[in-house]
Amino acid sequence: MRAAGRLGSGAALWLLLAAQAVAAIEPISVGIAIGAASVITGYLSYRDLYCRFAECCGKQRPLNATALKLDLEEKLFGQHLAAEVILKALTGFRSNDNPKKPLTLSLHGSAGTGKNFVSQIVAENLHAKGLKSNFVHLFVSTLHFPHEQHIKLYQDQLQTWIRGNVSACASSVFIFDEMDKLHPGLIDAIKPFLDYYEQVDGVSYRKAVFIFLSNAGGDLITKTALEFWRAGRRREDIQLKDLEHALSVGVFNNKHSGLWRSGLIDKSLIDYFIPFLPLEYTHVKMCVRAEMKARGSAIDEDVVTRVAEEMTFYPKGEKIYSDRGCKTVQSRLDFQ
Repeated sequence: MRAAGRLGSGAALWLLLAAQAVAAIEPISVGIAIGAASVITGYLSYRDLYCRFAECCGKQRPLNATALKLDLEEKLFGQHLAAEVILKALTGFRSNDNPKKPLTLSLHGSAGTGKNFVSQIVAENLHAKGLKSNFVHLFVSTLHFPHEQHIKLYQDQLQTWIRGNVSACASSVFIFDEMDKLHPGLIDAIKPFLDYYEQVDGVSYRKAVFIFLSNAGGDLITKTALEFWRAGRRREDIQLKDLEHALSVGVFNNKHSGLWRSGLIDKSLIDYFIPFLPLEYTHVKMCVRAEMKARGSAIDEDVVTRVAEEMTFYPKGEKIYSDRGCKTVQSRLDFQ
């Protein structure tokens, strides 16, 4: 029976691959191949069989809140606000079978504080292949939208791309990196997709996730963190209410935020503005240890200290925060 099972699976896979090879030439052959595979396996439908060997969107993948919480706790350093808000936002959104709008998060903070890393964690928890998934889409402003004179073209292309991908997978994830380098007004092209519409041109966007990553607002976040430090208060005492409103207003009025006077803010379509605090010396050391562990290296505290001490810290007097966060940890570790 075991041998037969292996034979059946192997034959089914061979037939599936054969079907894919001829799909562009003769669709009828696909049906014949899949039908034969179904006879061999005895119970698999076309979709069941295909999804055994290829990534499928299908029914929305359940979110493992415990796994997400553990990822944020073990891999993200010095960002209690981001970890708390992202966990709350994602678990609440994915536990709702009928959300009224897509989930839209705007992550703000200076370079190297973990924004890109968090978007990777979110992608991996929503789709098994993470950033490599066919249902996770990354846009980089300077790469995908470089020329200001082509804004209208970019807006049309962006709408078409998002519409097509959400039609294929309702739970698609869209990540916009370097929002602070995005040309003003461009992002408003996706406003209809983020709004409280049941459908837009026959497509529902309510189960999609949109994530914006930006350095804009980093100065406001640092200012608040520094005020807490100078007052002798712990950074963990900083709450979302201490930053979110000032952050949204600051980004709205900043011509270099990508969200300058944006209808996304004006119409309250961004669910959370999430601040990433500047990282301290102890957080940099945590990043070094994590990178050494990821490389399979033994943790050498002398190396950890050397890498951390090579970083530049600010303000000039107190020297509390790393001016590049953990962004250069990997490259500096290469030279140890």
